[in-house]
Amino acid sequence: MTELEQEPAVAASIFGDRIDLARRFTATLGAQGEERGLIGPLEPPRLWSRHILNSAIAAPLFSGVVGDVGSGAGLPGLVLAIARPDVQWVLIEPMERRVTWLNEQVAELGLDNVEVLRARAEDWRRGPVLDAVTARAVSALRTLVPITAPLVRDGGELILLKGASVSNEIEAAEKQLRKFKISNARVEVLGEGVLDEPTRILRATVR
Repeated sequence: MTELEQEPAVAASIFGDRIDLARRFTATLGAQGEERGLIGPLEPPRLWSRHILNSAIAAPLFSGVVGDVGSGAGLPGLVLAIARPDVQWVLIEPMERRVTWLNEQVAELGLDNVEVLRARAEDWRRGPVLDAVTARAVSALRTLVPITAPLVRDGGELILLKGASVSNEIEAAEKQLRKFKISNARVEVLGEGVLDEPTRILRATVR
């Protein structure tokens, strides 16, 4: 088994009194993730810095009820649910083995602020009720907007964790942003000077 990355010193300050839960989740994901098809073989040695803290640094941006589309291994949804027990999270994931993993972790970590929903975002039937939707490493913005925006209430937000090319994605998604009445699309960079690699967020308002 590939060795798990040592916990960076900054992790404790990012998670505060929730750090023990974050440690438990990270250790379990590092131990089981590759075998269960949740993460690749290169990920355990960079799990904290590239995945856990990259997700957790966005925690202060959320409030209310938030959907995580394509939760997969729980990045960012489970990490954010650990960091923000005051926010309600709906983890939306279509693949059965990933849903099983998510439900296991919710139970083992005692996360009473999480609902795991086995579904594709396109099959959401509850209407535009969420205060925000997030996603990480799911697809390009022009594909993501049509499946995330309809879940968000008027005045709610898309808060999407993206890569270095996010500015190009915004340009490429201009038509979709207009069609789904999304305004003030902008890039925010989180964790500069704190994380080895800052997190880029696409943030926008749904009207």
